[in-house]
Amino acid sequence: MALEKSAAPALEATSLPMRALIQRSREASVTLDGEVCAKIPHGLVVLLGIEHEDTVEDADWLAAKVVQMRIFGDADGKMNLGVKDVGGSILVVSQFTLHASTKKGNRPSFIRAARPEHAIPLYEHFMRAVEQLLEKPVARGVFGADMQVALVNDGPVTIWMDSRARE
Repeated sequence: MALEKSAAPALEATSLPMRALIQRSREASVTLDGEVCAKIPHGLVVLLGIEHEDTVEDADWLAAKVVQMRIFGDADGKMNLGVKDVGGSILVVSQFTLHASTKKGNRPSFIRAARPEHAIPLYEHFMRAVEQLLEKPVARGVFGADMQVALVNDGPVTIWMDSRARE
């Protein structure tokens, strides 16, 4: 299934990437103001950080990598299956703190994190791309809200990815 293509500006080698921290989970939920607003059974929790120079190309590449990443065990216990193969779900939570700079002092700087007017459309685009590839809805946190994220990390398996280190 092909993703919609759009005219994305050229990527600059000096800019920071769209970042994702992916955790394989047995269950996960997001609570806001004491109410569970999103919940998944087994699958992936994706903490997504968007930088001000990120593009839809970054979002599309990262979405494809997340959905296709083979980090679930097969019949022999080897990590050979993707989230779609195991009927898993995905929970996406925006997290600007993934772009924290700790170079100076002890208070992190978040100057490279995208402003909401740039980040929200890319966050939404990323989730639509994941839904298209996964072929089912994605659970989501509330952009910019003070949320509590709970998960049972399965393995534990935690993968750090960024859209500019396309390994």
